[in-house]
Amino acid sequence: MCAEANNEVLRQLSERKSVRVFTDDPVTAAEREAILQAAFMAPTAGNQQLYTILDITDPGLRAQLAELCDHQPMIAAAPLCLVFLADCRRWLDAYRMAGCTPRTPGAGDLLLAAADACIAAQNSVTAAQSLGIGSCYIGDILENAEAVQAALHLPAYVVPAAMVIFGRPTAQQERRQKPARFPEQAIVFENTYPEADPDRLRAGFAARAEANGNTADLDESLRAFCARKYESDFSREMTRSAEVYLRDFQKR
Repeated sequence: MCAEANNEVLRQLSERKSVRVFTDDPVTAAEREAILQAAFMAPTAGNQQLYTILDITDPGLRAQLAELCDHQPMIAAAPLCLVFLADCRRWLDAYRMAGCTPRTPGAGDLLLAAADACIAAQNSVTAAQSLGIGSCYIGDILENAEAVQAALHLPAYVVPAAMVIFGRPTAQQERRQKPARFPEQAIVFENTYPEADPDRLRAGFAARAEANGNTADLDESLRAFCARKYESDFSREMTRSAEVYLRDFQKR
């Protein structure tokens, strides 16, 4: 018997899927608090909580972010919208307050803070799922670095790591099937990264496509996905913005 059958946490993790259309029902104050408290309880490097969470409540700012994040009106419409910031500033300010002369934060600090922020975000998503509240990550918060920095008044050494919107799913969203993932043998390897193996690579992608009911030619599907996602304007903009944030760390 599958372990998740008798384990509520595993079952909900398995069932959770992105929700992009919400009912008009609000996320209550108690539910919001529970979601935030779950985020605070996430694993964190050295118990530093290297993140700040922005609860985006201003309708004008919501609308602006919806446009900046690849023109997605669901961001403005969601009952709850949280931006998780990788924050290398709070502890830096505290060190200076205490009379230290700390070094300038670097790329390693940013990666650690981004991990902290994303772990906290995932805890919030898991908590929301347990409350019957759907969620969707908005990766496009990484785009348009300069405009996002200005809109959120981000100081030096603070970078958006994730945006998550929350709300109760519509009936159509509840019925929508969760996309199948890669099989374990395509993802998990023992001790070291495997050498490139076209046959194994093809087998993993083919199994994923079959599980999702995709009967198109695999190579054609990969070429189409590459053009639509990897080579897209928004993907290139995301890379440009990430470079802006990294340069911001390096030049100060």
